[in-house]
Amino acid sequence: MELKEIDNLAELCRIEIPEKEKKELLGEMSAVLDFVKQIQEVETVEKKPTAGELRNVLREDKNPRAGGIYTKDILAEAPKTEKGYIKVKKIL
Repeated sequence: MELKEIDNLAELCRIEIPEKEKKELLGEMSAVLDFVKQIQEVETVEKKPTAGELRNVLREDKNPRAGGIYTKDILAEAPKTEKGYIKVKKIL
């Protein structure tokens, strides 16, 4: 990496960088790019992804209740009902 590339990056970022900081950035950027190069050279083994597999994450209901047991009690507590449903204000 060269100073002209630091100037180009500064222009793209629309910032001004003093000459002293440009030289410091040059060393830091070179170190970062060398590290990235090292990482790219590492050989990796592809593994089959496991997060995308379909599986049931819900537990089985051991004692499910029959539907409608509490319907009358709930409707009795509601301020307004209509045809077996709780009536609420229309919101748009």
